[in-house]
Amino acid sequence: MLENGSIPVETQPEPARTRPAWLSFTLEILQTVILALLLYFMIDSVLARVRVENVSMQPTLQSGNFILVNKLAYKLGEPHYGDVIIFHPPDGSVEDYIKRVIGLPGDHVEIRDGKVFINGNELYEPYIAAPPRYNYSGDVPEGHLFVLGDNRNRSSDSHEWGFVPLESVIGKALVVYWPLEEIKTLVAPTIVRAANGP
Repeated sequence: MLENGSIPVETQPEPARTRPAWLSFTLEILQTVILALLLYFMIDSVLARVRVENVSMQPTLQSGNFILVNKLAYKLGEPHYGDVIIFHPPDGSVEDYIKRVIGLPGDHVEIRDGKVFINGNELYEPYIAAPPRYNYSGDVPEGHLFVLGDNRNRSSDSHEWGFVPLESVIGKALVVYWPLEEIKTLVAPTIVRAANGP
């Protein structure tokens, strides 16, 4: 009995309202799709997937290889000798190009006798298909890169059409991820030592 003399009445809790099973299932699917889309766009803002379409980078890259490209590489850092980069071509072509960085801003590039020299230092380039059969000499302007294909004699690159503006660079190629038997990282540390001297 309560203080005021009334007798407490036992009350039943209201039954919890449940969603229909189809609605719960639909909401879970919707949440999963939204999360997947968010992850996709977050990853897409950092990484690009590119399919190699030509032979200019053989033997390093084959036509049909799929590669991952770091789109933040040069927003957070600087290009280096030997980087394999993707860029919008200066000649206005629709398809993006993939080449190797050979000369940085301020470098003097010379190609003669089948060899490449940066500031007078010969590059050690075990990755090329064959020595270049052409000559070239020029200075890389500020804000630009000098690039060549690894398949030197079958590549349209800086020795033909000039320098790549840094703002045209999409990113740095990181790894070949397809086909599975050709998975590899894309690094060339020896070119850095060679270009800067012993």
